[in-house]
Amino acid sequence: MNKIEQDEINEVAWRACDTFRGTIDPAQYKDYILVMLFLKYLSDVWRDKKEEYEKEFKGDVERVKRRLARERFILPEGCDYATLFAKRNEPNTGELINIALERIEEANKAKLEGVFRNIDFNSEANLGQTKERNKRLKNLLEDFADERLDLRPSRVGKQDIIGNTYQYLIGRFASDAGKKGGEFYTPGEVSELLAKLLAPKQGGRIGDPTCGSGSLLIQVADEVGDSDFSLYGQEMNGSTWALCRMNMFLHHKDSARIEWGDTLLNPKLIEGDALMKFDVVVANMPFSLDKWGAESAAADRFHRFHRGVPPRSKGDYAFISHMIETAVEGSGKVGVIAPHGVLFRGGAEGRIRKALIEENLLEAVVGLPANLFFGTGIPAAILLFNKGKKHKDVLFIDASREFVEGTNQNKLGPEHIVKIVRAYREFVTAPKYAYRATLKEIAENDFNLNIPRYVDTFEEEKEVDLPAVQTEIDRLEKELAGVRKEMAGHLHELGLDS
Repeated sequence: MNKIEQDEINEVAWRACDTFRGTIDPAQYKDYILVMLFLKYLSDVWRDKKEEYEKEFKGDVERVKRRLARERFILPEGCDYATLFAKRNEPNTGELINIALERIEEANKAKLEGVFRNIDFNSEANLGQTKERNKRLKNLLEDFADERLDLRPSRVGKQDIIGNTYQYLIGRFASDAGKKGGEFYTPGEVSELLAKLLAPKQGGRIGDPTCGSGSLLIQVADEVGDSDFSLYGQEMNGSTWALCRMNMFLHHKDSARIEWGDTLLNPKLIEGDALMKFDVVVANMPFSLDKWGAESAAADRFHRFHRGVPPRSKGDYAFISHMIETAVEGSGKVGVIAPHGVLFRGGAEGRIRKALIEENLLEAVVGLPANLFFGTGIPAAILLFNKGKKHKDVLFIDASREFVEGTNQNKLGPEHIVKIVRAYREFVTAPKYAYRATLKEIAENDFNLNIPRYVDTFEEEKEVDLPAVQTEIDRLEKELAGVRKEMAGHLHELGLDS
């Protein structure tokens, strides 16, 4: 049997979305597609293992059953995709799918508890009335019956095809969903850049307090190069939290601890009575979040806001403060994607920024091109903090002018990522691109971190050769006079010169 190709499975999975496209918002139907892909994956792996053990144990039912009970995931009888497909013409298709998911969750409580609680395949509000709903679900089950979506390990091989397809679909849904999509997905090349800048080490703890669907957390983990790391995340949106949990399993990161809740109001990553500490903390946080909890920040039991309470209408420095407090003392690194306003806004934000710089925590500021993120065209910046910093300088990199232009969205090319990472590693001034600023220089700028204050990108205009320009003007005027004289002659011949 031929091995399945990544592009092929991506195409088939994306085409399955036609069942919903145009009738349901992508922010809603993404959950149904991704949960169905997860169910198909679990079912195909279970079928593959069952066939393998039946062959190994020569059909001994009890031995096969005992061996299957030790598998990574347990699939109760009648809860697999093939059974649901066989019942696709039943009048209660949505209810049958819900029951199967509930039983799968119960059988795998330690891993999947709560993962399917936010998805309802029998929802009239999302999927329409009974007749319309049954038709859509029948189409969806038939879409996933495509033989090219045979996800058995014996066919897929050791490639991370399923995880990649899941990630591909999440990215496509984020693009279609616009601003809503940007809340749960970080573009792949931006995740790759941040991962390479932070360079996580073996044995480290990696945390993301606003992990969304987990794409950024997975990319940073993959940068380690092996499986010697531990992953932690927290996500406020319930359905996005569920996507993240499934994403971790599909990328074989089963031990990742992903919590559901509001990081600022109720941090869940706790050890004893203190915040859990991480070697690397990373986030694509919600930009300028309003009503983030400023009213209770002064009494925060973890003292995260001791440098000052950020404005009620802008939670950027609330997230940054949380991240810095959760980084390991003396060595922890923080990488956060933020709007440019955090670099120069005054008031409480200015005081917090000044304190962070004077504590020698800020290491670098990277200005990114505009229109990289779904749902917003504004440019963003990456702020890198380092609790193990050995000097007092800050590197500014202006990477805003180098990108691959797209129809709806710009991208960073591999060469742009390499250039940014190299500039950060070298940590020296590079004309028109990077500047190593001293603490004294930053203080003289009133702790304003606006990149153009440090990186001079001004391009001098070429000197104009005035005599050459005058000669060209004289030539053109002479040529114009000749054309006018010729035109007048033609008009005279036609009797139109009067």
